[in-house]
Amino acid sequence: MRDTRTTVVVITRDRRPELLRTLGLLRALPEQPRVIVTDNDSADGTAEAVAQLFPEVTLLRPGGNLGAVGRNLAVRHVDTPYVAFCDDDTWWEPGSLRHAADLLDTRPGLAAVTARIVVEPSGREDPVVAELRDSPLTGPDWLPGPALGSFLAAATVIRTDAFRAAGGFHPGLWLGGEEELLATDLLRQGWWLSYVPTLLIHHAASSVRDSTQRRTVGLRNTLWYTWLRRPWRSAVRRTAYLLRTVPRDRASVRAFTRAAAGLPWVLRQRRPVPRELEDRLMLLERAQRRSDARRYVG
Repeated sequence: MRDTRTTVVVITRDRRPELLRTLGLLRALPEQPRVIVTDNDSADGTAEAVAQLFPEVTLLRPGGNLGAVGRNLAVRHVDTPYVAFCDDDTWWEPGSLRHAADLLDTRPGLAAVTARIVVEPSGREDPVVAELRDSPLTGPDWLPGPALGSFLAAATVIRTDAFRAAGGFHPGLWLGGEEELLATDLLRQGWWLSYVPTLLIHHAASSVRDSTQRRTVGLRNTLWYTWLRRPWRSAVRRTAYLLRTVPRDRASVRAFTRAAAGLPWVLRQRRPVPRELEDRLMLLERAQRRSDARRYVG
């Protein structure tokens, strides 16, 4: 039976084949969720194909590449209590959206649940799953799985009101590791985040990606997040660690150069977390240094 509690939000740019496959799989879900797609100014006919082949999808065309803020735009059109984020190369397992809504219905202090991610076509777990499963954070007994300090937008169902109250994804970060800042702001507001292994999302990584650019933007955003939310001592320590450990190449130089250029606005918006939350973030930072999924930032 249809489940009307969750809306699926997808952002895309120039990945028409991947998006059309994902929309076909979302259409087949037993939950029959409403789907909203923000097309970030594709030039490959993506929007036209969606309008023709998936008329039931709400298609937003902002006229530019908003990056992660395209999700904020989509959430303005959401009228369900929960939002399931999904990339154009990921799709939810049948039944997972219903299960996620059930978990959120019965846990009012839980802002978001993140699913186990399997890589297609091999079916193996994504390397980041180990980091989620082995999270060093502790939480209340009512959590449905390990407590998290961040989440993955491509594999998370989030409470709509919590997302809006926290301000959504920060426009300054654009795209690449943008979840860390939003997650920290949710934690500051008293919400909990959890990994739930019984939820499942599939990921067939698009071949249309610039891995070097992704690493540059991801490292830049890690630095900006650090200076936006971490206390001075932690920010200096983490920056120094990254300087020592990232690859010594042009991509890293670009990342640090761009991060430095953005320091004026970052410092104007700086709002360090309180001590109790910083203690939790320090635990996460130590665990991330050992994660195979974090090598692009050190």
